[in-house]
Amino acid sequence: MTIWESILYGIIQGLTEFLPVSSSGHLAMIQNMTGFGEGMDALAFNVLLHLGTLIAVCIVYFKDVIGLVKSFFTLCAKLFKGKFKLSEYSLHEKLVVYIIIATLPLFPMMLIEDYLDIVSGYLGLVGALLIFNGLVLIVSDKLSRGNRTLDDMKPKNALLIGICQMFALLPGISRSGSTITGGLLNSLERPDAVRFSFLLSIPAILGASVLKLPDFFKNTPDAKTLGVYLVGAVVSAIVGICAIKLLGYVSKKSNFRIFSYYCFAAGAFAIAWSIFM
Repeated sequence: MTIWESILYGIIQGLTEFLPVSSSGHLAMIQNMTGFGEGMDALAFNVLLHLGTLIAVCIVYFKDVIGLVKSFFTLCAKLFKGKFKLSEYSLHEKLVVYIIIATLPLFPMMLIEDYLDIVSGYLGLVGALLIFNGLVLIVSDKLSRGNRTLDDMKPKNALLIGICQMFALLPGISRSGSTITGGLLNSLERPDAVRFSFLLSIPAILGASVLKLPDFFKNTPDAKTLGVYLVGAVVSAIVGICAIKLLGYVSKKSNFRIFSYYCFAAGAFAIAWSIFM
């Protein structure tokens, strides 16, 4: 891989991880069209790209991340003292609870992860899922704007968002799009739905990266190749920050229709490629 290819993949990862257009769907398209993604070097590169996007979330939501880390320990202290009522918790302590609840549905999905990966090999199916993702985004725009804040959330709301996140394990379904839609279904204000979606991405990205670390260390690329990969990771972090900022702006000023149109076009292109190429 050249450094320019690494930069290109970093841009794609940074954009698609946070914009509601499915990073896994784009990765599957690239793998099917170019063959990239076969072998352990590609696995190492993907781990670094995801760590780059994880850094992006932590930078943009630095205050929230610090608040969540501190609140985890204060929450443990309150639970030890027998304080189990949400009304006794601060906002960040509640968010710790909600993020844990929303992440739980991902664990049983790990049992069928290998079967879900098979979908990536069928470009036409990935294209169909991208089109479905576009329809989901249109539905999210049709939902009435809620007036519920993160402080007003309940555990059942977090669980519903977590269930929506399960579908994002399919290549072509956007994690941010599905969780934001889940937040809107729970009558969250759109900016709060976006905020919770990005905070929820932290354990999802971190968990996926940690699971791949053993293979990463077993097949660590040489120093030169690792340097090229790190450039892509840095680019994914920088572009990821821009993508988070962009989606935050769009959520306040506009709708997701432009992203749904893009998903329709990308999905149609993938289906056409699978048929004619």
